[in-house]
Amino acid sequence: QVQLVESGGGLVQAGGSLSLSCAASGNIFRLISMGWFRQAPGKQRELVATVNAGGATNYLDSVKGRFTLSKDGANTVYLQMNSLKPEDTAVYYCNARFYYTTNRWEDAWGQGTQVTVSS
Repeated sequence: QVQLVESGGGLVQAGGSLSLSCAASGNIFRLISMGWFRQAPGKQRELVATVNAGGATNYLDSVKGRFTLSKDGANTVYLQMNSLKPEDTAVYYCNARFYYTTNRWEDAWGQGTQVTVSS
């Protein structure tokens, strides 16, 4: 069993900044990737930013240059969100993809944290 503990989020005016963090713990044999997804009302969940075990990052086009994802050596990721826009408003979910045995993997999800950007 893997647990993801999220923190951060909240309400900010457009142009402001927020940060999110997510710590993974539990039965992780080998981490594949960690990152953040988001889901706005009436929309599908979308990838915001992920980082793989090698440190390579992947960002949603609309957040490139504004959001920065980083990871420490203890399976914790940090998402710094700058120049926030109202369209960034959503529930943000932490995701960890990992092997729990040598050849079996699965996804774990956090409970979600609300990010609201007012215009």
